[in-house]
Amino acid sequence: MAQKQPALQVVRPVIPAGARAEVLDLDTLFRKYAPYVAAVAHRLLGRDEEVDDTVQEVFLAAVRGLSAIRDPNAVKGWLARIAVRSARRKLRKRRLRSFFGLDEVTGGEAVTDRSASPEQKALLARVYTVLDTLPVNERLAWTLRYVEGEPLESVATMSGCSLATAKRRISAAARTLEEAFADG
Repeated sequence: MAQKQPALQVVRPVIPAGARAEVLDLDTLFRKYAPYVAAVAHRLLGRDEEVDDTVQEVFLAAVRGLSAIRDPNAVKGWLARIAVRSARRKLRKRRLRSFFGLDEVTGGEAVTDRSASPEQKALLARVYTVLDTLPVNERLAWTLRYVEGEPLESVATMSGCSLATAKRRISAAARTLEEAFADG
């Protein structure tokens, strides 16, 4: 007598009452979050020419990890973490290229709003010039905290470090900026 095969069960995710089910497909994610990812990358990197590549890298990584996302509400933070990792790699490569004289050091003129005054543009260019001298992890933590306005816990999560480490990085970057601006 043949054994009866158990019926296949379809497992559906449990969605809390009142929550809206959101389909996580790449096209939807790109349309919804590409401007956000581009803005984060732009402020972290301080250069226009690296933003498009960063956005592409983020969504390429998203393709690989999309199936692991269980909570559609976590997508924005997840994409921001990927953007921070990508920016970290780009900043490290930039530092290496500039060490060998292969990369031109520029200020943050591209990051300023078009409506900014000349004084504001000069100040921001000076800030990004100082940020270019910082260790990459300090720069990222400070920028996430004070340019992006992220809470400390989010800075730690996005940076892939503990809360204490994030605080130390932000503090060290702030000291360097204070010293740079105290001189002039």
